Amino acid sequence: MPESNSMAEKIFPDTKPTAVKGSGATANATTTTANVNTTFSASKPQIYNAARPVYRSRPHRSRRSCYCYCCLWIIFIILLSTILAAIAGGILFLLYRPHRPSFSVSSLQLSRFNLTTRFNLTVTARNPNKNIVFYFDSVSVSINSKGGVIGDGTIPAFVTAKKSSTILKTAVRAQRVDDLKENKSLALKIELDSKVKVKIGSHMSKKAAIRVVCDGIKALATSNAECTVDLRIKIWKWTI
Repeated sequence: MPESNSMAEKIFPDTKPTAVKGSGATANATTTTANVNTTFSASKPQIYNAARPVYRSRPHRSRRSCYCYCCLWIIFIILLSTILAAIAGGILFLLYRPHRPSFSVSSLQLSRFNLTTRFNLTVTARNPNKNIVFYFDSVSVSINSKGGVIGDGTIPAFVTAKKSSTILKTAVRAQRVDDLKENKSLALKIELDSKVKVKIGSHMSKKAAIRVVCDGIKALATSNAECTVDLRIKIWKWTI
């Protein structure tokens, strides 16, 4: 009986590996299987991610950058408009060459008519421009001496055409006649105040105030006394 048992053990050996001899093989098989599974399972996401396009975030413009961009454009447009306007004004200035009108007292005579004393005043207005016409409203005339008014009157509205001269005449009633009788060479100052419009080409300006001052005139008689003109009228980009 003991021999049969030993033969059975030899004929039917235990298929389970022993702890000593089979442990290494089993461990190696398990490790290999794990490695295969690990490699196979990791390759799927790699292949999937390779097929997908790479996501790249787009740069986001802030409101501040857009505001600065708009400000730069506005400044550029303003500068460009200013430069173009200056160029256009320079071209027009060269074409028209605007000059203010000139005035002179042609004559001033003191005369007596019945019981009144008056000044007979003649003023010449000149327009030196080739392409500009001046339109004057009625002119207020004031004759002054030593800081006081000794006569006043008016000159009707008039127009000075291109490159022309206009003769203006008026009779101014004299005041403070006694001062004139005592000193007929009394120094006088004549002031002419009015409003004027300027037409240049087809453009008509707005009305502007004009003052003409004729100083150093004698009460007895005078002629061809030049006057200064104070005129501040704007035509496009220049003032005359």
